Amino acid sequence: MNRKEHKTFEIILNLIIVIFTVIGIILMLTSEAEEGALQSSGIENFKFYTVLTNVFCGIVASVFLVFKILKKDTEKIRVLKLAAVVGVAITFAVVAFMFGPLYGFLQFYKRGNLYFHLLLPVTAMIEFIFVKRRKIPFKFTVFAAIPTLIYGIGYLLNILINGIGGPWPDTNDFYGFLNWGWPVGIAIFTGIPLTAFAVACLFRLISNKRGE
Repeated sequence: MNRKEHKTFEIILNLIIVIFTVIGIILMLTSEAEEGALQSSGIENFKFYTVLTNVFCGIVASVFLVFKILKKDTEKIRVLKLAAVVGVAITFAVVAFMFGPLYGFLQFYKRGNLYFHLLLPVTAMIEFIFVKRRKIPFKFTVFAAIPTLIYGIGYLLNILINGIGGPWPDTNDFYGFLNWGWPVGIAIFTGIPLTAFAVACLFRLISNKRGE
């Protein structure tokens, strides 16, 4: 596609991401929790990494569109784009390859979950992979892993301050990271930010091969 078509393609994908974010939030806030794993209702859903990363992705897409309207350089938010796609890519992969097979796919791909676990992440990954942008510096991969690290620290501090709590849904360890004890839990907490960094490196590599 020519340059004009490429720019239009980029704008359309970012607009779709924003629309999916809004729809996902509305469905999430207005739907009652159902029986099943990792199910909450209303604003309680904002404790989940999935919801936070998808909303962050939608905010970044909104910032991109504002930059376009104001005719500012959208390349200045490349690091935010990378951080956003890393978060939703991890969400997509965890649901598709771990939670889905473990608990059943249906509950993870309906209502708001359809947008936050599938439609929005796939759109964001397509946008990041196929849109040409300037080369991404290596340091951006470290910055892109920081939101995931912050989430992990907050998750852990909540447990340390308030305790693990009771069984679901009255537990602060709602992902069950400590089901196998603290050593395994700490290994998981360490591994997740490193995974985010690795995913960021992968998307950087793909983007830079197509970069201008």
